[in-house]
Order: sequence, then structure tokens, then C-alpha cells
Amino acid sequence: MVRYVSEPTPGSAADLQDDADPEQVARTILLRRLSAAPRTRAELRIDLAKRGVPDDVAERVLDRFVDVGLIDDSAFAQGWVDARQRTRGTARSVLRQELRSKGIGDDDAREALEGIDEEAERDRAVLLAQTKVRSMTRLEPAVRKRRLVSMLMRRGYRQGMAVSVACEVLADGESDALESGDDGGGLAQ
Repeated sequence: MVRYVSEPTPGSAADLQDDADPEQVARTILLRRLSAAPRTRAELRIDLAKRGVPDDVAERVLDRFVDVGLIDDSAFAQGWVDARQRTRGTARSVLRQELRSKGIGDDDAREALEGIDEEAERDRAVLLAQTKVRSMTRLEPAVRKRRLVSMLMRRGYRQGMAVSVACEVLADGESDALESGDDGGGLAQ
């Protein structure tokens, strides 16, 4: 597990001590965690419980952080979806699971995922497949198709879309190769 310098470790001075004010300890833990990276309320609640902060104190401090805008599950969900879609091309189904595992509620998840429509998701799948197919020029067509479909399905795209996109990208690649005079074999005879 990677631990950032600003994150308190279990057993550190930020943990609950006999003479420490539990609310101050909770605020310190939350501020350190939030300064390292955005977190969901559920993730922070787990962090406080691991460090021995009583549940009633944790809920009171978490409520206050939500009130002042330091914790915003809706904004977290939107940022997570945007980043994962942009950098990894992750499909809606996987994003929904990731948000659920981070403790994001169904309403916030649904709102964050609304921006990804079927056409945008397909466009992203095509872009991923086009990038991947460039490294497969020496493979047989059936192997290229199988690997493209597998890669897209691992990213959460439905099988039907993955197969359709793979066929489309491979067909485009073959027509490009024919136009340029490349026989697809890669080696001149």
C-alpha cells in the first residue's frame, strides 16, 4: 500500500490518545487525508474508525466537513468519472462499480455517469482499439480481433460493442493498408 507523507499512519500522534480531544483528532486525520487526495465520506469514515475515533464524533465531524464543502461525494464522483474515462477509457459499467466500492451513492453515481452516452462510449472504445491495433501489425487478423475484443471487455465494454468496434477498426486498418500499398505482412518480399 502506498502511503503519502501527509497521511497519518496508524499509531501516530494523530491517532486518538487518552488526553486528546476526539474531535480535534478527527479533524486532523480528515485534513491530512484530504490534503493528499480527494476522498469520499465513506472512505473517510473508515479511516476514522481504524484510528479509534468514536462513531458519534466521526459523524459530527464528517457532517461539518460536508457542510463547509471539504467533502463532496457528488464532485468526487464527477471527477473520478472524468479522469477514468479520459485516461483509461473505462466504460460506464466499470465506473459504476468503482464508485460503489468507494461508497458513492446511487444518485451521485447516476448523475456523474449521465455525461457518458452510448455514442461517446463507443467513440472512446474506437479510439482505444485504434491505439492498440497499431502494435499488432505482425499478428494474424483473428488474433488481432481476439485481443482487441478482450482488451475492450476488460475495460468494461459490452461484448457486442467490443466485437463491433474491433471489426470496424480492423476493417479500417485493412483498407488503409491497401490504399498505401502495404500487404499487411510487414516485410518486403
